Amino acid sequence: MKSTPLSLIAGAVALAAVTGFAALTAPGEGEAPEAKAAARLPVERSSLLCPAPSSSDLADTTYTSFTPEGESDGEAGTAELNPSVPLPADDEDPAAGKDEEKDEKDDKEEKDEKPGADKPVVTLKDAGKPVTADTSESDAPALIGTATGRLAPGWTAQQTTTTAAGEARGLLGVSCTAPDTDFWFPGAGTAATRQDYVHLTNPDDTAAVADIELFGPEGALESDAGEGITVPPRSSVALLIPTLTSEAVDDVTVHVTTRTGRVGAVVRVAENDAGSDWLTASTDPAETLVLPGIPADATSVHLVAFAPGEDDADVKVQLMGKNTTFAPVGNDTLHIKSRMTASVDLKDVTRGEPGSIRLSPVDGDGTPVVAALRVVRGKGAKQEIAYIPATGPVGDRASVADNRAKGSVLSLTAPGGTAKVEVTASAGSEGGEKTVKTYTVKGGTTLEVTPEVPSGLKGGYALTVRTQSGGPVHASRTLTVTEGGIQMFTVQTLPDDGGTVEVPAVEQDLSVLDD
Repeated sequence: MKSTPLSLIAGAVALAAVTGFAALTAPGEGEAPEAKAAARLPVERSSLLCPAPSSSDLADTTYTSFTPEGESDGEAGTAELNPSVPLPADDEDPAAGKDEEKDEKDDKEEKDEKPGADKPVVTLKDAGKPVTADTSESDAPALIGTATGRLAPGWTAQQTTTTAAGEARGLLGVSCTAPDTDFWFPGAGTAATRQDYVHLTNPDDTAAVADIELFGPEGALESDAGEGITVPPRSSVALLIPTLTSEAVDDVTVHVTTRTGRVGAVVRVAENDAGSDWLTASTDPAETLVLPGIPADATSVHLVAFAPGEDDADVKVQLMGKNTTFAPVGNDTLHIKSRMTASVDLKDVTRGEPGSIRLSPVDGDGTPVVAALRVVRGKGAKQEIAYIPATGPVGDRASVADNRAKGSVLSLTAPGGTAKVEVTASAGSEGGEKTVKTYTVKGGTTLEVTPEVPSGLKGGYALTVRTQSGGPVHASRTLTVTEGGIQMFTVQTLPDDGGTVEVPAVEQDLSVLDD
């Protein structure tokens, strides 16, 4: 059937609505408007997911929500972290249907037991000032967060848990993650000394199905239990990694993918007599990686890397120190076999100075890899661990929340040319005025700074790093809290916050309406 003039006009109007043009030019009436260059505009919606913090009765958790001040002139918006939906009891099928009467009864009992359980845990209403909330509940749920309007660009949330005693004692910090479909975690383990869990959180209203693959030094580990894992809508599941395979391995790379839907994924690592922390995903596989922010007093640094492709990888291992870049003696290169986890103990490679690790191809074009560092501070019964995954550069802007008057250290690394960055310490959650300072990072070095805290600080604050000029900068923040004579610490990386997106220009083309 041929289109009538009326249907052609209607179709053209619909096309104009989609592409954003307010006026049309019919064929033969002159040239179409010239296409404009793509523009970067602030995002209008952001999603973050925080894992269930701890099952310990000795754990105290602080949530911090923050959006940096920006140029967005959109709607005021809001940013909320809400409790995930609790899963059914272990003896019930999560996918099984339930009659409406039982649903209503369960909902009422849940609300009676936990008043306000259906309300946001943290609500942010203004940019430039963080908001916090605390919990000591051993069954605190995972959180599902959404930010809209002016609070969406650059929104970040931090979950920090202090567990003073027990096998999982330590300071566990994690920047709540955006949902995705593919995650790599080099640095987990299935050995008898490990109690590592992978947490999967589904933010959507339909179930997600995920697969978990495990790779050791000899290749893939047998793991039928990691296939087809259902994560119910707006819920979270935690799986003990050693139960997914019968093979006990010290260094394992965990690969999480989804068949349907999307999830937030993060690994909680717990080592007997060593401590615990969250391991977030490595940046996407790349030929060159940067792992920023090894503390100056690190007593042990362990590098774990994985080549997910069909080719082996040979990488140079370099430490970008306080004054220069150099290769660790005896560990200047690392051979990573295809789909096998490789590791090397770099010991106290920093030797009393801050540093960052750079991995790059030995010769010419390299093979993409993923990587993470296991960092130890202290010795014996007073040691504590944290993880630093490979991360992308700060880019235009990156933020990290939950900084405190004491114990926060910022690490800045310029793997290429010298760069200049602006660091803003926000207003405090309970009072204080922001401070701004500029730092120059020499190419090939790592600069460790103690941030200038906000004037009149009360409560916690957030740090925002903006690249001003020069080459790329990679950053991380180390937070230290002393408990029982142990310097418990956690490290969070600061990749670009993705607060803006490129919106391509479009041009009119009515030929798509032709038969």
